[in-house]
Amino acid sequence: MDSTLRQLAAYAAVARAASFTAAAAQLHVSQSSLSRAVADLERQVGAQLLERDTRNVQLTPAGVEALRIAEQIVAAHHAGMNELARFIEGESGSVAVATLPSVAAVLLPRVISDFRARWPAVGIQIMDGLEGAVLARVLSGEADFAITTEELSSRLEHRPLVRDRFIAVVPREHALAQREGLTWEDLAREPFLAIGRESSVRRLTDAAFAQVDVRAMPAAEAGNVATVGGLVAAGLGVTALPALVLPLLGAGPVQHLPLSGPVVNRRLSIARRAGRPLPMAARRFLETLNEHRAQNGELPTGVSWAD
Repeated sequence: MDSTLRQLAAYAAVARAASFTAAAAQLHVSQSSLSRAVADLERQVGAQLLERDTRNVQLTPAGVEALRIAEQIVAAHHAGMNELARFIEGESGSVAVATLPSVAAVLLPRVISDFRARWPAVGIQIMDGLEGAVLARVLSGEADFAITTEELSSRLEHRPLVRDRFIAVVPREHALAQREGLTWEDLAREPFLAIGRESSVRRLTDAAFAQVDVRAMPAAEAGNVATVGGLVAAGLGVTALPALVLPLLGAGPVQHLPLSGPVVNRRLSIARRAGRPLPMAARRFLETLNEHRAQNGELPTGVSWAD
C-alpha cells in the first residue's frame, strides 16, 4: 500500500523535532495517532526509520533518506495546492482567446495591456484566424471564448460587442476618391478586389451586392486583408472592408469613403460554449474588456460598441 501524505507529514514532523511530544503539539494531534502513522509508514517501506527510547528519537540511515524524500513530497504538495488555489482565483494560468485578426490587432491590445498590469502571472494566448476556425476552437474547448461574427448555434452563447461598418476603399488617384460617399452599385461597376470565400467579410459583401441586385465580378481575390489593400493601393481595383480592418492596410495611397445603399455592419460578439463555466482568469479578462466598453473606450472610425 502506498504511503499517505498524512503519514509522510507526520514522520517529517517527528524527525525534525526529534520528539513525538513536540511534533504532536505542532500538528495538534494526539501522540498515539502520530505514533501509529509513523509505525504504519515503517511497515509500508519495510525499514525502521526511527530509534526510540523513553527520552530520545534518533533517525536511522533509512530515516535520514526518508526525511529528505518526505519533505520533498510534502513541499511539492503544498506548492501544488497553492498553485491550484491561485488558478481557481484567477491569479495564474492562461486565457485562450480565439478571434479574427482585425480584433486581435486593433481591439484587444489595450485590453491585454490593462489586464496584464493587474494579473501579470496570467498568460494570454491569441488564436487568430478566419471565422470557421475561430468558432471551432471554442466548440472544441481549445479556446475559452471567441470574439467573432455571430453564428446561430445551440452550442454557443453570444453577447454583442461591437458594430463594424463596411467602408469603401479605392485608390487615392481614382475618380471615385473625390466623392463624399459611395454605394455598392458604384463598387460593382469597378474591378472589385474580393476577400477569399472562407472569410466573413466575403459573405457580407456578397450579401450586400445581392441585396441591391447587382453582381460584382472579382478582378482578383486574396485571403489576407493586407494583400487586398496592397492591390487597391497599386490601382488594380476597389474593395469594401469593415472599418476595424482598415488600420491593417497601412499608409498606402488609398482613400476610405462611407458606403451606403445599404449601410452594412458586421456585428461582432463574444461567443462561448453554452453551459460551460469559464475559468476565473478568463472571466477577469472579459471583465476588463467590459470595462473598456462601459468607459466607451476609443474605437476606430466606423466601429461602435454594440447595445
